[in-house]
Amino acid sequence: METAVRAAAAYYDDGSTPLGDDEYDALVRAIEAYELAHPAEVLAHSPTGKVAGGAADGDVPHSVPMLSLDNVFSAEEFAAWAAGLERRLGRPVDGWCVEPKLDGLAVAARYRAGRLVQLLTRGDGLAGEDITHSADAVLGLPATLAEPLDLELRGEVLLTHEQFELANETRTAHGATPFAHPRSGAAGTLRAKDRPYRVELTLFAYDAVGLDGLGHRELLARIAELGVHTAAGTAAEPRRCATVEEVQQRIDEIAALRPVLPFGIDGVVVKADSAADQQQAGAGSRAPRWAVARKLPAQHKVTRLLEVEWNVGRTGIIAPRAVLEPVLIDGVTVTYATLHNPADITRRGLMTGDQVFVYRAGDVIPRVEAPLVEQRTGAEQPIVFPEVCPRCGGDIDTSEQRWRCVQGRGCQAVASIRYAAARDQLDIAGLGGTRAVQLVESGLVADLADLFTLTRDQLLTLERMGETSADNLLAALETARHQPLHRVFCALGVRGTGRTMSRRIAAHFGSMAAIRAADQDTLAGVPGIGTEKARVIVAELTELAPLLDKLIAQQVGVAETEPTAVATAAASAAEGAPTGPLAGQAVVVTGSMTGALGELSRNEMNELIERAGGKASSSVSKRTTLLVAGEKAGAKRAKAEELGVRIITPEEFAALVADQLGA
Repeated sequence: METAVRAAAAYYDDGSTPLGDDEYDALVRAIEAYELAHPAEVLAHSPTGKVAGGAADGDVPHSVPMLSLDNVFSAEEFAAWAAGLERRLGRPVDGWCVEPKLDGLAVAARYRAGRLVQLLTRGDGLAGEDITHSADAVLGLPATLAEPLDLELRGEVLLTHEQFELANETRTAHGATPFAHPRSGAAGTLRAKDRPYRVELTLFAYDAVGLDGLGHRELLARIAELGVHTAAGTAAEPRRCATVEEVQQRIDEIAALRPVLPFGIDGVVVKADSAADQQQAGAGSRAPRWAVARKLPAQHKVTRLLEVEWNVGRTGIIAPRAVLEPVLIDGVTVTYATLHNPADITRRGLMTGDQVFVYRAGDVIPRVEAPLVEQRTGAEQPIVFPEVCPRCGGDIDTSEQRWRCVQGRGCQAVASIRYAAARDQLDIAGLGGTRAVQLVESGLVADLADLFTLTRDQLLTLERMGETSADNLLAALETARHQPLHRVFCALGVRGTGRTMSRRIAAHFGSMAAIRAADQDTLAGVPGIGTEKARVIVAELTELAPLLDKLIAQQVGVAETEPTAVATAAASAAEGAPTGPLAGQAVVVTGSMTGALGELSRNEMNELIERAGGKASSSVSKRTTLLVAGEKAGAKRAKAEELGVRIITPEEFAALVADQLGA
């Protein structure tokens, strides 16, 4: 009980609860179940049945109580809740409205004659705290409405993901502790006074007192007409659903969008859309009976940072990795999380032994966000940064945020060879991890170029290398020698490039010699590179010059293509412009491919798109013109539908690019 009360106080005050959302919800539900079975033992300070768990208060009365929402945690629980509402009404609900449950701080904004006069927190639902001093920092909350009305808006104020990152950059620049997560940042910012810096937030309005008689969707549209920001226009915009089945489908759609939304959500809110249904259903002391929150698994969890490991990547980058007490996040047990770089550790003020917030969204690698400084016991220890390379003991280049062994790729020759030999680079069959280790440790191979000098007799000296295996590997190396320029360039693992950028660079310059000779300004002219990335690539090519010379001597990567950069503007318009069935198309591929495309890797799909004259991309945006959606397309399909992007099946796409499939 006391744990729940303390957690509620922290959650609704500044968002600094030591419990994750899932743990807090489970604890409150357990208390509710116990109280239901033992009604005589219900304590006065129990968090159940109260707005904000009874933890928040205020001294400014609300004009109308500002209630919380009841929660359900599964499709079955929602269906039971909906059936209960219809029994209460004595008839089917006249339509539902489904909208995102935003992860911020609930507020009420009072307008008189269309002018904002006061901004309040929800508090205990009956009275809130005056935070009018922060109103000018809230985007989407106009100082003046489009019409001179008296009303009270209700909504959620939050930090978008972009605002959260910018807020922490600003805070650390002023010597302040980073926010633990967006919700605590929003709560702290709204209450803060006399800061020497400004942090912007965003309002999403979802209700209004004073606009009576409107259905919920009509109410949201009216609020937007007054110039107030709502969730309309986002991928998770409120939608009307006729049946419980449609509601369940929309819940699933919003849940799938969660990783790509620019703001945090912790659930989906379902409301009876009709004003008549809402009035008849009424409300309890804590929550309306016509609305419910379908909670989603938490993406933020609290766990302990046990230690920091320092790993050396294939290009010599020394990357810190957090070792955590195992924690279940969104159905996945997380033991490790990224810490980005030493500067990031310093900026976040992390120490080993800290209780930390860990974040995971969809398939994104988990990351440590910030420590719970108020939970420190004094036993925490500073994180020790390496003084020498953790792998080879050599010096470290600390001139950039990402530290690097001065030996670069030489420190991780095995990793570099394995990367180059992979399917999407040189596709060298028979050269897996074990074989790469043998070749490097035997002294036969020190870098990529050495692979192409190997002889049959040398290979036969390796353990468990028979004649057939040696012949097969030599044949695979001969095939790799003649791979297209973009694959050879990608195999180098140049920082700042990847498979897509390697294709652009190869197409732009046409030969390895031209790439080598390119200066920073020339490279910056390749679409998607820019000045800063060009600087990194030039430095990498300078470092790789001896390897490039060796590759050219072995006739690897010497095949030339027709460069696009040498065409004049007129010639480009007449001859250099992309041709093919996908000319001018920006194409995204998602889901599992089937039929003629079933055996292609995602990289091979992107190559196919570009052979057909299109531009391959990994994310859906307003610039996307075509989405190839296979099975389990998920969030990208939902976003494409939202943006009106043309969507086709893998079979339809295969027919469209049939002439390029065998190329």
